[in-house]
Amino acid sequence: MRIKVGVIFGGETVEHEVSIISAIQAMNKIDSEKYEIVPIYITKDREWYTGDMLKDIDVYQDLNLIKKYSENVVLYFKDGCYVLQKKKGMLKKIVKEIDIAFPIVHGTNVEDGVLQGYLQTIGIPLVGPNVYGAVVGQDKAFMKDIWSSRNLPMTKYTWFYDCDYRKNSDKIINEIENLKYPLIVKPARTGSSVGIAVCENQDKLKEAIDDALQYDNKVVVEEVVENLKEVNIAVMGNYENQKVSEIEEVLSANKFLTYTDKYIGGGKGKLKGGFKYSPKTSSKGMASASRKLPADLDSKLREEIENIAIDAFKVLGASGNSRIDFLIDKKTNKVYINEINSIPGSLAFYLWDAKEINFTQVLDDMINIGIKDYKKRISKTHSFETNILKGFAANGGVKGMKGKLK
Repeated sequence: MRIKVGVIFGGETVEHEVSIISAIQAMNKIDSEKYEIVPIYITKDREWYTGDMLKDIDVYQDLNLIKKYSENVVLYFKDGCYVLQKKKGMLKKIVKEIDIAFPIVHGTNVEDGVLQGYLQTIGIPLVGPNVYGAVVGQDKAFMKDIWSSRNLPMTKYTWFYDCDYRKNSDKIINEIENLKYPLIVKPARTGSSVGIAVCENQDKLKEAIDDALQYDNKVVVEEVVENLKEVNIAVMGNYENQKVSEIEEVLSANKFLTYTDKYIGGGKGKLKGGFKYSPKTSSKGMASASRKLPADLDSKLREEIENIAIDAFKVLGASGNSRIDFLIDKKTNKVYINEINSIPGSLAFYLWDAKEINFTQVLDDMINIGIKDYKKRISKTHSFETNILKGFAANGGVKGMKGKLK
């Protein structure tokens, strides 16, 4: 009997369309002899849909087709099973059962622990990071503070909340200017380079902060690495076991890899909602970005990056398949860890392909790690059989408490 894999994607996030691309890439490569693929699409207004038509990227150019021809569902635990039940209508029938959830999501409200929290609450096995790994893998301030505590090499940085900036922007700017220009400004919890800008002076810094605050209430500012070479590596596993992919050098005419570099390329078409789309570029997701694979690195530098990547993966409690981005000063060969992508665009399949591990095998490994993580999770004690409430009732319950509080 095939394992029923619920591939969850979309969501209320600025990376909604990127998630669609990543998920469709994966659904086309999951081994259909071992797994039954159940697409679960979350719209931008947080409605959940399922149906085989959701495996076809063309349907997303007209969202009315999805609402008309696929099933609007809810996912919950019922009679020992995890079910997708029809949400509306007289007969709220069960549309599908699933055995394991596979979130292929990017950005806030989905990749950042919110979706993982719901899935863990109902108890379903899931692929990728748990709540804790997802939270610190999405929040660059948490991420950097944790890595800093373990002395992993990073550029100098600071971060702040929007409320503190509104109260005293001059103080925040002065603190930031203890760093050295040029600086890069990032919303703490977005991805795909959304809301990110490089600043050469204070005027540009203020503009970049205003833009970043449109996307998040927390902003990270860090020094730019001069003479930059940007390289990425993927780590597969969990806290117990890890393996690393090939290392790529990312090529961009910009000072950081932009959203256009990553996903759009030369595409000129548009999906509804303003997302540019081209079957020849955007459908490839991160695989369409310009890169040198493998990266041109000597053996010492390569080993250093691999070791730092494994340490960074473990300390954040990551699981599944993460891509970790590094910055190298080409003049000094100094390595800086930049950030982790706990559910990377295109699931970083191209980094494994360069090691002759194909996408189908990557997906199989990820699902198996999710099953192992689930078995470990349920082996731990999470509740006790107690009679606290009986004792509470015997002592007068809420009414007894009120008497004691007087």
